[in-house]
Amino acid sequence: MEELQLNKPVYVIGHKNPDTDSICSAMAYAALKNKISDRPYEARRAGQVNNETKYVLEYFQMDTPELIDDVGTQIRDVAIKKIEGIPSGISLKKAWNMMKDTSNSTLPVTLEGKLEGIISVNDIATANMDIYETGILALSKTPYRNILDTLEGTMVVGDEEGMVESGKILIGAANPDLMEDYIEKGDILITGNRFESHLCAIEMNAGCIVVCMDAPVSKTIKKLASQSGCRIISTPYETYVAARLISQSTPIRYFMRKEKIVSFEEDDYISDMRETLTKIRYRDFPVVDKFGNYCGMLSRRSLINMNRKQLILVDHNEKSQAVDGIDEAEILEIIDHHRIGNLETLAPVYFRNQPLGCTATIVYQMYLELGVEIDPKMAGLLCSAILSDTLMFRSPTCMEPDKGAAEKLAEIAGVDIQDHAEKMFRAGSSLQDKSTEEIFYQDYKKFVSNNIKFGAGQITSLDGQELAALKPKLLPFMENACKTSSADMLFFMLTDVIQESTELLFVGENAKAVVERAFGAEAEEASLTMKNIVSRKKQVIPQLITAMQE
Repeated sequence: MEELQLNKPVYVIGHKNPDTDSICSAMAYAALKNKISDRPYEARRAGQVNNETKYVLEYFQMDTPELIDDVGTQIRDVAIKKIEGIPSGISLKKAWNMMKDTSNSTLPVTLEGKLEGIISVNDIATANMDIYETGILALSKTPYRNILDTLEGTMVVGDEEGMVESGKILIGAANPDLMEDYIEKGDILITGNRFESHLCAIEMNAGCIVVCMDAPVSKTIKKLASQSGCRIISTPYETYVAARLISQSTPIRYFMRKEKIVSFEEDDYISDMRETLTKIRYRDFPVVDKFGNYCGMLSRRSLINMNRKQLILVDHNEKSQAVDGIDEAEILEIIDHHRIGNLETLAPVYFRNQPLGCTATIVYQMYLELGVEIDPKMAGLLCSAILSDTLMFRSPTCMEPDKGAAEKLAEIAGVDIQDHAEKMFRAGSSLQDKSTEEIFYQDYKKFVSNNIKFGAGQITSLDGQELAALKPKLLPFMENACKTSSADMLFFMLTDVIQESTELLFVGENAKAVVERAFGAEAEEASLTMKNIVSRKKQVIPQLITAMQE
């Protein structure tokens, strides 16, 4: 189990509605971990990338990290038993022996890789206890090869191919005169070395004679049987055992469960399965992939020691901003530059939190500390993240280490900071292909303070007129979103990078009073324009939280 976990990738992931720092820091930190560790690390994203980040990734010719919207434990994270599927034509006895040999209580029945049904110990026990139908071999179209295998017999007369089409199972214990009254066409007669019984069966058009104890069969009986189309099987078992065993040659397709099979897909989440598992007391459940191909069996026992997804969080440490299913994942590290949030971990973790303008600056420092060379593409990503988060050093969150790191990284990446930042910001503020909903949620974060739930989004632009045109679109959307969501208040920052100012839009009960307390200014009906305010993290959220707590 531990070895299996070590072979699985650790996901390095930022917050929901990721910005450039969240994406680029995840990619650069995953690259760093892969250079210093034997385990695989993979960058992931918890939401759609915005236009600014798209520009950065395209500029440095980097693929967008794969989306992962839920890190809850899935069946693919559990040790699935690779039990090979069996064909539906094998006998009950053979299936039972396979169960004993492999210690599996349930076997999957497959055809060309697809699940046909399942057969369990309980199904076989029920078959053995409830079979009173003497015509079971004909009803189930039992192949003669199954009978030979079950009885460890030899076909003395007749073809091994074919199946039982009609008739019932009889014991040849009576005298021939009496047997003539109950042997019918197609019947299977189990008997010993009794010439008269053999002859009677042939004359009555029996389908097969099973001769026990490997007793010899006369040439006359063989000839007559061959002429009449009656098979003769020789078995080493005595009559009682042969009679007990022969019904076990029935193919499992007759008793297997084919309908209402409880199966799961590899991508199913364990949390979604729990209700089903409490209602159905099977030991094992078949697992299929999204194409319906059989993959293996999931046992209840394996759920006890299931492997949680392992994560490294970057650029956030609050549960409300984390990817869905975070409670079921195992957090190994947190690299961040925001306030300490409310995430709980299963065990002690490496937590690096520094009051800098960007997570990418911390990642850059870690490259230096570990003596790992930064390639030009990763340098470009980290530089772009710093320029984005610090608004090209205009944000009050920007520290000297941020500026120094950006300059060094720009040199490695071969970019001009001024030119690259302007193109990046213009790409990010291009809203022509965005709906109002996409604009609002592209950089949106959730917070909780004093039992008040609120969300805050932000968009930065070099074009003040473009920002002004957004206000009449955003306010109605925010009003509706506040009514239909669990948020008590919603805020949105229209930040003008050139003017270094922000118009803060707000909706929700008491939102206006909170804003006025937070910034000590009289607000309009749903907005407040503030000079020298550009940072959500340092200049807006802390003030709002303080005002809510008063």
